[in-house]
Amino acid sequence: MLTRSREELARALERAPAPRAVVMTMGALHEGHFDLVREAARRVGEAGTVVVTIFVNPLQFAAGEDLESYPRDLEGDLEGLERALSGPQGRLGVGRLVVFAPTPEVIYPDGPPRVRIDPGPMSTVLEGRTRPTHFAGVCQVVLALLHLTSPRWALFGRKDAQQLAIVTAMVEDLAVPVEIVPVDIRREPDGLAMSSRNAYLTADQRGQALALSAALEAGRRAAAGGAGPAAVRTAAEAVLARAPGVATDYVALVDPATFTDLTGQGPGLPPSSGIGGEQPGGPGRAERGRPGYAGPGRALLAVAARVGSTRLIDNCLVDLPADRG
Repeated sequence: MLTRSREELARALERAPAPRAVVMTMGALHEGHFDLVREAARRVGEAGTVVVTIFVNPLQFAAGEDLESYPRDLEGDLEGLERALSGPQGRLGVGRLVVFAPTPEVIYPDGPPRVRIDPGPMSTVLEGRTRPTHFAGVCQVVLALLHLTSPRWALFGRKDAQQLAIVTAMVEDLAVPVEIVPVDIRREPDGLAMSSRNAYLTADQRGQALALSAALEAGRRAAAGGAGPAAVRTAAEAVLARAPGVATDYVALVDPATFTDLTGQGPGLPPSSGIGGEQPGGPGRAERGRPGYAGPGRALLAVAARVGSTRLIDNCLVDLPADRG
């Protein structure tokens, strides 16, 4: 069922069976999105409801970014959702699928929001350094959509790892009654992380973009060989530095839940920031069930780079040696 207004959404959800899960997207859906939707369906079961929001949120885009050119294909998105949730006999695998595809005027009926969400210190590093208003816009729309859809679960991809950490912290800090569920990155057969922005790449740039996943693999191999945090980051940086057509934005090794830098010289938050009241990568609030947290000794290796005019991000979890130096 496609809904476009708050009123249509409310009526659809009044009749929708519980439990309910939501997947928030900006459209141009690909298999990475459909993984989120399929996990949502698995959680709600054949009698529950999956809500998929499709909204290109203007508050996430700064001046000069690709708001107007961001790929949009609502008809294709709806067909893809039906395929992703259809069983062998073509029957929908959940009790109800509700798609909410509003305009900005529906989400922000009074124009620019009068009350803004402050995404905190985590929003000032990595993606936040390059896109300083981005995470405020993310938090603004995510909180609004959580209130409008009232789900038991909200599913987010690990590809946007910083978004996952910030949304998780917002939900905790503001006592929003929802469980944030992370879903692993879906990759092309050659390793490229799926992204709606991959559509911008030419054939040559598509090959050059493989440097991002190659850099992550180099960092993972370094960690598996016993390298410490600084050496893991250096191994990934070296791959990007020699890749033709690739302009590195950052390479970071951080705590997955707090984005505290683990190398002492990277672009993450300094350990003195005290985010989460814990030492980087060590026990603390994150260990008590935060979805972004990966366990002691695990770190997030994150990269961002431009290939042509397209900015791409990617990340992976790595296991650091017990004696980290």
